[in-house]
Amino acid sequence: MKKIYIAIILLTIGISSCKKDFIALNPEDSYTDGVFYKTEQQFRSAVVAAYAPLRDVLINDYFTSEMHSDNTVYQPIPGNRGTAYVERENISDFTNTSTNAYVSATWQHSYTGISRCNIIIERLKTSDLADAVKANLDGQAKFLRALNYFKLVRLYGGVPLSIAEVKTAEDAFKPRATETEVYAQIIADAKDAINELSAPAKFPQTGEATKGSATMLLANVYAVQKKWAEAETQLNSLLTMGYDLNANYADTFLPANKNGKESIFEIQFLGGTITGSTPNALSFHFLPRSKDTRLLTGIAIDNTGTGGWNTPSSDLIADFEANDKRLDAAIGIAEGTYDASSYFVYSAVKSIVNYTPAAGKVGVPYIKKYLHSPLAATTGSSDDFPIYRFSDALLLLAEALNEQGKSALALAPLNRVRKRAGLTDIVSTDQTELRTIILHERRVELAFENSRWTDLLRTGKAINVINAFGVKIRQQLPFLSSDAYVIDNHHLLFPIPQNEVGLNPKIIQNPGYF
Repeated sequence: MKKIYIAIILLTIGISSCKKDFIALNPEDSYTDGVFYKTEQQFRSAVVAAYAPLRDVLINDYFTSEMHSDNTVYQPIPGNRGTAYVERENISDFTNTSTNAYVSATWQHSYTGISRCNIIIERLKTSDLADAVKANLDGQAKFLRALNYFKLVRLYGGVPLSIAEVKTAEDAFKPRATETEVYAQIIADAKDAINELSAPAKFPQTGEATKGSATMLLANVYAVQKKWAEAETQLNSLLTMGYDLNANYADTFLPANKNGKESIFEIQFLGGTITGSTPNALSFHFLPRSKDTRLLTGIAIDNTGTGGWNTPSSDLIADFEANDKRLDAAIGIAEGTYDASSYFVYSAVKSIVNYTPAAGKVGVPYIKKYLHSPLAATTGSSDDFPIYRFSDALLLLAEALNEQGKSALALAPLNRVRKRAGLTDIVSTDQTELRTIILHERRVELAFENSRWTDLLRTGKAINVINAFGVKIRQQLPFLSSDAYVIDNHHLLFPIPQNEVGLNPKIIQNPGYF
């Protein structure tokens, strides 16, 4: 199978026919429900389509994860108080409501992916494909279904559980399952995917899900459930599959190294303007809002309508240890001034290490790890976006070991990650101290990879960390409202989108929302 970001297939749109029998319900040259899902190529095309919604989820993901934490903030745009801007700011400030379109989009795109997986899984059962082909396709679909449900259950809690093709209205309108029921399905799907998929045969990989992808997902689920021994077993299995760290942290994010030995699973992009290209425009979103970004992008791009989001917070920057190589690899400084419209006028690009603003200038941090040239016109780059990396697995293994009281054993995977960053080894075996160190290490290693909010949830730190961050950030950013970053238990889940509650009377809203 070709790399999944190249294939763009239309699955259900019929091609117009010029035959005399123009009212035929199933023209011979049309792909319909009755004639598709027959050949291996058709099924593989359907699996490609099941990957596609991951890109749509990703466009909103940094709002509901990285910006919904202490890692990043946004740059205000007082001249535009349109709904799109305000709703994105609300997610960052923890003041969003059930009518927020960006929270709703994450729900909708996740269920689009689930629906496509359900059809594939069900149709494979009665197909004539070879058993080995069936297993591979079923494994990919079940991994994707599990990944989407894992996203949903952590953000919203118990959600409607649909694991069959929707054929009737009753199929479409389900009540919320419990979190326990959703997790049980995720685990079942992940286990099937592990059994049906193969480990990477070589690097770079194709971009398809593998046994390693499913193993990491299952380990992550077990960590959320505090099943540390089970998580350790899965992560030790992962260590035998050929993954490794790149020599340099920054090299991990180069388009030339996508799907490489450090990649366990990543969302695929292909820059350019040729048919089938799917460029990644996120790097434009993460730059200071300006009429001309060429000092950073190399080409004249106006991102006044899309930029200014996911700006590294001063709290995150201060959390990097001295001499940590990851700081300069992950974050840069755009230096310049603001014009009368609050747009940034770039004058220089500086290193963040020991940075001091030039006289009369302002230094704005930006995410550097996904900004690579050449960019394709104004459409974006070929940067993939990491979902699971090998360093994530090593740090999760360190956590699993430490939580079981095997703190001395936790030092090896922890220090393996720190050594690449140019840092000294941790020697403490105190469980409480190591718990703090590992969480810190995950914060800086996985910065801007949409892991921070779910890490705070999993470790039970979210309320204390966000409220403390709020006290500091409201002093630094006077445009924030007094209730920004003030949270309690109900903020640990997002509201169920109001349009879903309105359409489906079986769905009950999360506490604290209406």
